[in-house]
Formats: sequence, structure tokens, C-alpha cells
Amino acid sequence: MAVLPIIITGDPVLHTPASPVTAFDSELTTLVNDMIETMEEAPGVGLAAPQVGVGLRIFVYDWTDDDDTHWHGVAINPELWQSSTPVLDSDDADEEGCLSIPGERYPLARADRVILRAFDLQQQPFEIEASGWLARIFQHEYDHLDGVLYADRLQAPDAKAAAKAIRKQGWGQPGLSWLPTEEQLDA
Repeated sequence: MAVLPIIITGDPVLHTPASPVTAFDSELTTLVNDMIETMEEAPGVGLAAPQVGVGLRIFVYDWTDDDDTHWHGVAINPELWQSSTPVLDSDDADEEGCLSIPGERYPLARADRVILRAFDLQQQPFEIEASGWLARIFQHEYDHLDGVLYADRLQAPDAKAAAKAIRKQGWGQPGLSWLPTEEQLDA
């Protein structure tokens, strides 16, 4: 397994819909294992294949809810159904961040309930009904597969603040990435 570079906003792979997975083979298993290691090292609660430069419809997730239920796995070629997104002021929305916009967090309203249908590495279908933060994680990662970053969904004035932060960092152009390391976490 290997920790992969995480692509920063502006690269076309993050802003282009991903292609379906067609080969459930050892290369896919290696990619998924590398994505899990990268997500853990970052640290994050989810990571989509486009975030590591691979334009395939795959995401991994790892989160423990308030009831100490541990949710972790891979979603390959997922479909997502969601309840209606509440219309909230940004003051009422939960803050969200993204490993492809490192260090930035902004409030974003998301649907509270979703149904995720996908395949696992053994090409077995599964379904998860999720609410709260797990639903947010699924929506965030699913958006990546459609070429959408959470910053694309922000409302004013947060959209303007995110755009300013991206410009200030020199992001928003192809070819930028960062590599999660333990040294970065200790800094």
C-alpha cells in the first residue's frame, strides 16, 4: 500500500465527471487500498478516486458515529438518493472541509438522509441508509464523482470567501497536489 498525492482544486480530474469502473481486478484492489491509506494519513473521513488523480467512480469512507458505530468501506459505481436539502442560512449549516481544498472549512447545507447503493470490491451490491454526518460524507464524496467540489455549492458570502482563499493559496490551476505525511500532521 502507498500514500498517494491528493490533487488540489483546479485540476481537470476534479472538475470532470468520473467514468464507471469496468474491471474488478487486482489493480482496482490496489487503488482502493492506497486510497484508504491516503485517507487515513491525511486524515479524512472520505476520499474519492478523482482526488488522487483517477477519474473512476470510486470513493472510500471511514467514520464513527455518536453511537460508536464504525462505518467504513468502499463504494464503487455508486448511486445516491437524497431527501430534499434544507434551505438554511449559512449560520445554521454544518461546516464542511475537503482534502482537495486543504485547511479551509465553510458552512454548507446538505440533505439529512440519503440512500447509497454501490458495489464492493467483490462486485457485490450493497445499500446503506444514512443520516446526519454519514449522509453528508456520502454526498460530499459522491459530488467528487460528478466533478463537483463542496466549494462549488457554497452560497454568498462563503462562496466569495472560498474563492478568495483558493486564489490566495495559488490554487485553481492544474498540476497541484499535496502528500499527506506524519511530519505534516505533527507540524
